[in-house]
Amino acid sequence: MRKLWLVALLFLAVACGGTSSTSASPEQPEASPSGTGADHGSSAPASPVGPSGVPSGTPSPVTPAGPTLNPHKVPWESATPTGDGRSLDVVWWSGVEPCNVLDRVEVTETAREVTVTLYEGQDRRSPDAVCIEIAIMKSTKVHLKAPLDGRKVVDGAK
Repeated sequence: MRKLWLVALLFLAVACGGTSSTSASPEQPEASPSGTGADHGSSAPASPVGPSGVPSGTPSPVTPAGPTLNPHKVPWESATPTGDGRSLDVVWWSGVEPCNVLDRVEVTETAREVTVTLYEGQDRRSPDAVCIEIAIMKSTKVHLKAPLDGRKVVDGAK
């Protein structure tokens, strides 16, 4: 009986500790766990990664839903000005809802820069939800008080 337990334990250790035999190709480099360089527990981006390492998928548009449980700052990947320069399309990597919901966006504008800070948290209506760990590219539109007009855009979470 003791040998059976040892064999089962050894099998479990080998199965859990194995390494992958796949490697990244030039067409699809390995992605960081969350796509942002910070480890948020996600396995890999859900959207494909193009030859330059830039995600090639289309982000899911979301709007702030706050207040959420345990809101925290989330770094974003890009902030692209719209045609009139009075708003920005902000893109970031996130998890699935209801575990990762956009709580709010804070914007601080000065004469030289615009600081955009995203906050995410868990949906208050689902405090005990269990979500899969998969990265999703999301986007939101941020309206500015004045046109961007050459001002630098800064990530408030970094």
